[in-house]
Order: sequence, then C-alpha cells, then structure tokens
Amino acid sequence: MKQIFLSFIVVISFSINVYSQSKLGEIASVYITTSNLDSSVSFYAKLGFQKIGSNEFPNPWAQVSDGSLLITMRKDNIPYIGLTYYSSDVDKIVEQLEKDSVEFILRPKNGDPIKRYYIKSPDGFNIVLSNNLGGFEQPKGITLLNMRQADFSSEGKYPNKQCGAFGEFAHPVTDIKKSVAFWKKLGFKSSAEMNEPYPHVILSDGLMIIGLHQTKHFTFPAITYFGVNTENRINKLKENGLQNFKEIIGKNNVVLKTWERQNFFIFSLGM
Repeated sequence: MKQIFLSFIVVISFSINVYSQSKLGEIASVYITTSNLDSSVSFYAKLGFQKIGSNEFPNPWAQVSDGSLLITMRKDNIPYIGLTYYSSDVDKIVEQLEKDSVEFILRPKNGDPIKRYYIKSPDGFNIVLSNNLGGFEQPKGITLLNMRQADFSSEGKYPNKQCGAFGEFAHPVTDIKKSVAFWKKLGFKSSAEMNEPYPHVILSDGLMIIGLHQTKHFTFPAITYFGVNTENRINKLKENGLQNFKEIIGKNNVVLKTWERQNFFIFSLGM
C-alpha cells in the first residue's frame, strides 16, 4: 500500500499551471447531499470550512468554504457527490460543449426554476452545469494550483490550518486514456502524468483540480488536501471530535470518512 500511494502524494507537489478560464462556468463547487445541513456545516467547520451562504430555495442548501475550495450541500437523504459549475449564461456554455460533442444525460424541463444540465464521466462521475441564480462567487484562495513551491515546507503558509492546501478531487478510473480524453473535452489540461505505481493524471481547468487514478486501491471520489506536519494536524482534528480516520501510509496519511459517507484524503506533501 505504501508504494501505491507514494507517487500519488509526490506528484501533486510539482508545479501546476493556472489556466485563465474554465470552459464549464465561472464557479466550480464540490456538491454533496446531506440529511442534516446543520450537522454537516458543523462537521466541515472542524475541517476549516466556514458557512458562507444558505437558503430554502428551491430546496434547503448551504455553502461552506475555506477560501480555496467551495462545497455546496443540499438537504437530501440520498448520498451524492459530484462537481457543479455555475454560470451567468449556462445555455451558451452548453451550446459550445455540444459543438465539441459533449453529451448531456439530462436537461432542464420547461418551468424549472434553476436550469441544470447533467454530464456523466466514463467512470460514472457526476458533473452538473447550472445557472447562477444564487450569486455565488469563486473562492480566490491558495490551492496547489497557485501555491509557491517555496512555501510547501512552511506550515504557516497553508490556507487551511486544519487540512493544509487543496490538492485535487481524486477519483478512480477504469481506462486512464479514455478518462483523460473526456476531461480534456471539458476544457481540462494535464499538469502531471505518471505511470508508476499505476497510471494517474492530474488535470485542471483553472478552477478545479481533478486527479484520475487507474487503480483498484480506492473505489470512491475523495477531496484531497496536502500539507506538512500532517500527523499533528490529524491529532488536532481528532481532539476536535472528528473520528472515522483510516491510515493509508502510516500516521501521516489518512482517509477521513464524513458522516454523509463522503471521503477526505489528508496527506503529507512530498514524501
């Protein structure tokens, strides 16, 4: 297991370029469902995320952010995780994507208060394009897209003091070449490609970082944070009441299972 994840941890520490504009929208958000919004907001506060918005329209929802990553939560008893992009002109974006042969599995109906267009990756990952009726804004904080390499070894430079720096939204894939081609069609560009210990590629569209991993060693998407002195941060998270940690490569690298049944990787940067 150690060898499997070693390259995964090191590769993200390489310099990643920032791309000026996303093809999918102006705001990128990790989108999850929860049966209890208040409990989820409290949980993510312990991970360094603050509530920045909420409403009851069209269904109860809340947003949290650590200044770098935006997470949108909708009240729903059915577990879900994916990416949602918000735009001031979603129809124009959809029109251009269709010219590039992007297929939508579901479209908004006439009279829907919010337009949502649904895309499925070759591996079943969910991407939604939505009009931005909530006036949402893209976080402008530091991620591993724009963090200076000179700051990697300085704990005080990490934007999220609990977790570190957002590194990627990781998920396993079956066919890395097919998956990379799909994400590139959506406007993502490759920042790092490695074949050992298994094929994996890091891509970004300037708003979101995606990690594609052709492996069976994890079977779920995971929000991934990196940093130094990780063992100390994990101990502090435990002291703050968080549980359900599972070591991946010793005490410095863990997966945290959230109570909504989502997953956080909290890893050491550059082993």
